[in-house]
Amino acid sequence: MQPRNMSMSGVVDLAAVKAAQEAKAKAEQARAEAARRGDTGAVSPAELVLDVDEAGFERDVLQRSTEVPVVIDFWAEWCEPCKQLSPVLERLAVEYNGRFLLAKVDVDANQMLMQQFGIQGIPAVFAVVAGQALPLFQGAAGEQQIRETLDQLVQVAEQRFGLTGLTVDPDAVPGERPADAEVPAGPYDAMLEAAVRALDSGDLGGAVTAYKNVLSEDPGNPEAKLGLAQAELLRRVQGLDAQKVRQEAAEKPGDVAAQIAAADLDLVGGHVEDAFGRLTDTVRRTAGEDRNSARLRLLELFEVVGAEDPRVTGARRALARALF
Repeated sequence: MQPRNMSMSGVVDLAAVKAAQEAKAKAEQARAEAARRGDTGAVSPAELVLDVDEAGFERDVLQRSTEVPVVIDFWAEWCEPCKQLSPVLERLAVEYNGRFLLAKVDVDANQMLMQQFGIQGIPAVFAVVAGQALPLFQGAAGEQQIRETLDQLVQVAEQRFGLTGLTVDPDAVPGERPADAEVPAGPYDAMLEAAVRALDSGDLGGAVTAYKNVLSEDPGNPEAKLGLAQAELLRRVQGLDAQKVRQEAAEKPGDVAAQIAAADLDLVGGHVEDAFGRLTDTVRRTAGEDRNSARLRLLELFEVVGAEDPRVTGARRALARALF
């Protein structure tokens, strides 16, 4: 497992967006299945802090990260700053009452994990959310800084990934959680998997067709809608000369097609606000078919980023002001 950095404030990572949607769907399915079984899924406070090794990393960190953010504390017995930091993290894990899990990794016993995360020194603290790894901080940190970082982490996990954390029951007995039931496969899982394979292999046309096939049967399928928006965006920017497109957009502010192409590149490059602002301005200063073309592309880009992203919420308000 090679960790990836996931920005919590700026860049749109299309893979992370896809992971967010998948994590939300899995979390909703798991909650629905638990409710059907009458299982609250509650854990004891003692289960909020785990000792994790290489053998159990996939189970205890990667799999659990689809239901709750997992904070990883890389430490060692000989590390004095670790002895100051670790108790603070353990106390906060209990205080946050299931909003995150704390996984403690002894680097002396788990050298491979240390190398995979690219850790040069300890203490080092990472998080994994929906299988996406991101660094939180390294070295000594004050409790206020730690709290601010954790607050941001749990907010992003809930807003972008639908991870609301675990239910904690002080009377629960550690280790007595019911065995997880298999979530039944959805009716379009095979078709969606084929679309993902096409997308991952660079067959953007095939991915677009596969996602459209799903939507023809299930128009509201969220994974297909997101996948189609991503595939169409990537197909539009494929082969574009970015420098030429940006130069043309700068020289021809009234050219709607040039602004739309530049907005696509803005989004793929992670400049979300620039993409939204460019198209909103285009809507504001155009009329008729030109205005409608810019408006529709902006709505498509909203689909890529996700309706729950605060940048989309703000851009929708700006679009409404531009239109009315």
